[in-house]
Amino acid sequence: MLHQTMPHPAMRGQARRPYQRSPPCNRASRLRTNVAAHGFSTTNSVKLFSPSKINLFLRVVRRREDGYHDLASLFHVIDLGDEMEFSTSPHATSDTLTCSDPSIPSDGSNLVIKALNLYRRKTLQSMYFNVRLNKRVPHGAGLGGGSGNAATTLFAANMLLGSPASNEELLEWSGEIGSDISVFFSNGAAYCTGRGEVVEDVAPPVPLDMPMLLVKPPVGLSTPRIFKSLDLGRRSTADPRVLLADIAAARGVDQGSAVNDLEQPAFDNLPELAALKQRLQAAGCFRSVFMTGSGSTIVCFGADTVPDFLRREEQYKDLFISPARLITRQPGGWYAPSGLWKEQQ
Repeated sequence: MLHQTMPHPAMRGQARRPYQRSPPCNRASRLRTNVAAHGFSTTNSVKLFSPSKINLFLRVVRRREDGYHDLASLFHVIDLGDEMEFSTSPHATSDTLTCSDPSIPSDGSNLVIKALNLYRRKTLQSMYFNVRLNKRVPHGAGLGGGSGNAATTLFAANMLLGSPASNEELLEWSGEIGSDISVFFSNGAAYCTGRGEVVEDVAPPVPLDMPMLLVKPPVGLSTPRIFKSLDLGRRSTADPRVLLADIAAARGVDQGSAVNDLEQPAFDNLPELAALKQRLQAAGCFRSVFMTGSGSTIVCFGADTVPDFLRREEQYKDLFISPARLITRQPGGWYAPSGLWKEQQ
């Protein structure tokens, strides 16, 4: 069944509320936490929204000699996100990360700590930080939640220390610790190539108020495993630039443009994910249905209605389900959730 929580439904570990049987499609909850675009800031602390992303299409161009893959993908930042609070710690000798999800490591393996170490190394600053992370974006989802945390951390550290680094520098540096962190330093919509770290800002190709529904099974997928399972002979042959132009011309993602070369290995590793996609398509509620990133989240584009079979059938009771919207940011500012949450006020 659909888990109803704040600000996003279906968060694991939260209380569930009963639902009533609805018509074939029923609107999802739209509760959101309001975090300002620039965050709440004092002289030595700041609270920021940490967004996630989806891939409107994802082409694998080639396998490189270093073992990585060159991609061509249209990324867009979305308003499903975490909440982060940062404060300077002038007398500390290390950073401190506290996370609401105890399963997430808080040591040097976390991208938040890696981002702070990177920032000090690049700027020659010596300040350490306390970070509190209220986690809402599921991991193993293909939504880039950890990458969004890293980007938000770089932005926050720079903001608290007087912005010695430019946005372009933060974008460039971020590629050293992750392939898709850089996209968050775009305006929110970006055509990305290389490993994902080469970012070209594009005008939002789809109206920002276009509804969508995110559906993720409780099982996540490992990005390295998915790339290792990729059969290059089963990729799409679509030209990425043509896909980009088609989406912009259509002002939306039609099924023929919703190409993701990582669906094949993801579905091979998790056959029930392929079955879920097929059933979501058959529900007839959505303009297109596609996987984002390396999975396991399925994006249902064009509506945020919840097909009745997701509510009725026991096998889907533990799904993560959330409505979402595309978001952008202004130059010099950071991201904030859309106004979706206001509809429930």
